[in-house]
Amino acid sequence: MARNPIADQVAIVGIGSTGFSRDSGGRSAKALACEASIRAIRDAGLGPGDIDGLVGAAEPGGPQPQEMSAALGLPQVSHFSSPTPVAVFALVDAMNAIYSGSCDTVLLYFAYTRLPWNSRSAAQDPFRRRHTLGVMPAPESVNAAAAYAAWASRYIHEYDVPREAFGRVALNARAGAANNPLAAMKAPLSMEGYLGARMIREPLCLLDMDVPVDGADAFVLTRTDRARAMTKSPIVIHAATVGLVGTNDEDQLPSLARHGQHVVVESLRAKSDLWLEDMDVFFPYDGFSIITLGWFENFGWCGPGGAGRFLEEHWDEASGRVMIDGRIPVNPHGGSLSEGATRGSGHIREAVMQLRGDADARQVPGARNALIGCGGFFFNSQGAILRRL
Repeated sequence: MARNPIADQVAIVGIGSTGFSRDSGGRSAKALACEASIRAIRDAGLGPGDIDGLVGAAEPGGPQPQEMSAALGLPQVSHFSSPTPVAVFALVDAMNAIYSGSCDTVLLYFAYTRLPWNSRSAAQDPFRRRHTLGVMPAPESVNAAAAYAAWASRYIHEYDVPREAFGRVALNARAGAANNPLAAMKAPLSMEGYLGARMIREPLCLLDMDVPVDGADAFVLTRTDRARAMTKSPIVIHAATVGLVGTNDEDQLPSLARHGQHVVVESLRAKSDLWLEDMDVFFPYDGFSIITLGWFENFGWCGPGGAGRFLEEHWDEASGRVMIDGRIPVNPHGGSLSEGATRGSGHIREAVMQLRGDADARQVPGARNALIGCGGFFFNSQGAILRRL
């Protein structure tokens, strides 16, 4: 593909996860990352000597690639880096390293631990308290939850959208997590429960915000020609991209009409031979529920302000989930709102599991193509299309 020469040239051949919980029992991020990494390497049928690239995205204080290389006993590494979360930043770096020849096989890991600014129990842990400085925004900053609450308010005002639109995002996530053994939050959730949940920053309640968790995911990537020798049906990265616009500060974005998600969608569309009609499963990011509505609209499933109506029209009452056209599930693993705040690594992992046919009770029959919209509106919008050869 002339406009995207890396299309289908890199495959994901191994995945591993610790699962996610509200308390890992005092385990460090490094220990969690090592467990997920060992599982991913074994899942690929490889050993430490086969890994010559290392890309790691961890929360503040998490393990750096040089630490992981030593801990895992990797003999030598010719590429290593540590992009910031969200997940597709690291995925793109690993892809490019393989395609450019910097290395042949990359271990990609993501480690998460609850931090003092988003967990009261973590704030009581002296080992975690040391990571507080530099993480919390200043009181006068419109940042993180405050920014998305402000944009959610504007969205409601501009499009006359009820809170139930956000609620369907949360309900869909919880229904998916119920069938996911890796998920942190599995208790049934009703719309009444959502609407009655504690308000954090009007109009976003506790259930509109991703769940801080302890845990780790890991992946092994290699060239597709090598992957063909390892498995009959490699899961390849058909396209992946990131995007932002010039004015991308959370409090300075002029409007919701043009931001990073739009750049991602345009880039993916230009790089891909596949689009919405070809997809079997959809993974819109849900760090905040308003982000998910944005991905639906900006990918073109519906028009601006129409995501709430779209979710209602495609709601499957029997399962309590969104099923686009009755066949395409949305975040069947529970997403960030119920599996846990994996910064998108859970979305990628579930996409691979679905395309491999390994998702058990969540499995989409015959799934071959998955669309991922990762990150938010501002400076971490990302996207990817994975497919099964």
